[in-house]
Amino acid sequence: MDSAEQYGKDDGPAQKVSVSMPAGRIAAVKARVGARGFSAYVSAAVERQIQRDLLEELLQTKEAETGPPSADVQAWAAEIFHEAESMAATERADVHREGSDGPEWHAPKAS
Repeated sequence: MDSAEQYGKDDGPAQKVSVSMPAGRIAAVKARVGARGFSAYVSAAVERQIQRDLLEELLQTKEAETGPPSADVQAWAAEIFHEAESMAATERADVHREGSDGPEWHAPKAS
């Protein structure tokens, strides 16, 4: 068994891995968090993607069991989503007006 496979998703020592991504994306991350925060930023992004994947799997399972959501539920969900998008856009505009490039990101502290 590979040493990484013996741990839960949030357990075990940190390991170096090699990933490829566009240079512009690398520069954007470094500009946001600095070179020392890069790994924590990428790790947090991977964790969010895992959560999204698990949620999507759950939604597909529930939809297979109960059928698709009604038109009313879909409309309600779309309205809530658009409200959240508007709130986020307003927050970004407020930060921009204050002269910042965006909220500063801090890596979670190791326990």
